[in-house]
Amino acid sequence: MDQEGIQSFLIVFSIIAFALALTVILLFAIFQKRKNKLVRIQQETENKFKEEIIETQIEIREETLRNISWELHDNIGQLLTLAKIQLNEADETCGNVSEASETISECLKELRNLSKLINPDTFTSLTLIEALEMEIERFNRMKYLETTLEYNLETFDLNTKVETIIFRMLQEFFTNTIKHSKATQLKVKLTYSEETLEIKAEDNGVGFDVSQLSRGIGLSNIKNRAKIIGADAIIESKKGEGTQFLLTYKNK
Repeated sequence: MDQEGIQSFLIVFSIIAFALALTVILLFAIFQKRKNKLVRIQQETENKFKEEIIETQIEIREETLRNISWELHDNIGQLLTLAKIQLNEADETCGNVSEASETISECLKELRNLSKLINPDTFTSLTLIEALEMEIERFNRMKYLETTLEYNLETFDLNTKVETIIFRMLQEFFTNTIKHSKATQLKVKLTYSEETLEIKAEDNGVGFDVSQLSRGIGLSNIKNRAKIIGADAIIESKKGEGTQFLLTYKNK
């Protein structure tokens, strides 16, 4: 083969090799794109499935709370009312009877307030601020701990479902504060501006190691509920330095 033939062969071979390499690269790119798409679809499906499970769990809890609320109001409330009537018909000269009647009246009042606060239907008539005020007033009345609430707006436009979930998250935090923190103070602050709601709740309790957060069902529920409404929820704590709950929600 002469020199010119060799050059022609090399040119043809180079073109073929380049075409093959380009084909392999294109096929790999197409494969990678399809793979990434499948992974993304799988991830989205998994995330949607998890969200549906969480939503179902929340719906079950809310329905349970609704039933408990009705039970407290209709059954236990009626029994306490009957007991009060019976005491009033007893010998009123006895001081113990009068004191017992007053105690039952206070029990009825607290029972009705609690019934409202755990009933999801409450948010059809109460705003988030009003529900929080009721909850915090209850803490102060029962002398659980000294509690304060600050906010820059009394009302803001939030979906009822979102308000309910935010309130339940705060209730989870309050419950953990009362049960485990040994705190004497609880402060809650809500700031709403430019369709962004920021909430900061903090106690002065014993604190805990946040690396153990996954072991706490209540505080883990806060994270799960936040995912449902697309909010950012952060729990910060150090032993001996209390606990903070920070929530940021962008109103859509």
